[in-house]
Amino acid sequence: MNTSRRILLTGLAGLAVAPTAVVAAIPTSAPDDVTVAEERFARTIAAAHAPDVTCARQAERYADAHWPEYVVAARAVLDARV
Repeated sequence: MNTSRRILLTGLAGLAVAPTAVVAAIPTSAPDDVTVAEERFARTIAAAHAPDVTCARQAERYADAHWPEYVVAARAVLDARV
């Protein structure tokens, strides 16, 4: 599976959980109890939701700034896999 397809599927998984509905419940700083897998997946979801996904640098900067907002979505997807 190529990278663009992975990003698209990850973004769709993040939309299914509706991370914007739970943004108020997430602190603005990085949570302390986030695992490495959750952080990486949250960054991937955030990169897929970047305003300009075609620019890799902008998507990466968006992911660095907004990944804590997507931790709940990442946890939901990772827990669903178990």
